[in-house]
Amino acid sequence: MVGGRGPGNGAGRARHAPLPGARRGGDTAAVERRTQAQRDAMTVEIGYAVVSGAVLAALTFAGAVAPALFLFDLGRTARNVVIGVATAAAGLAFVLRVVHVLWRFPRREGHRLPAPVPGRPGRSGSTGPEDM
Repeated sequence: MVGGRGPGNGAGRARHAPLPGARRGGDTAAVERRTQAQRDAMTVEIGYAVVSGAVLAALTFAGAVAPALFLFDLGRTARNVVIGVATAAAGLAFVLRVVHVLWRFPRREGHRLPAPVPGRPGRSGSTGPEDM
């Protein structure tokens, strides 16, 4: 074992760089953290992106395969080529949809997600008049 690093003493553990603005000694007050509402919004947006991407991929695959396989009498090789091209198109449609949805999420309607207010911990889900 080189350097005395073996099982049980940190072997294989990834070292993480400190967060921007973080200070040594565990002081994380300078680091902005997302509120629970912001984390929930991002979770919902990721779910929407994946589901809408899957639906678009299925429709792309079906739209590319159905006419070729059901309307034309194709040989085995041609059928495999059509299915391969449809699979590639469906995969590309899925990736592009997910990237498009997630890329525009924080910029929707011309503004970013609001930064958390430092003096109000635990108020992320509040709907009082001061939050509007």
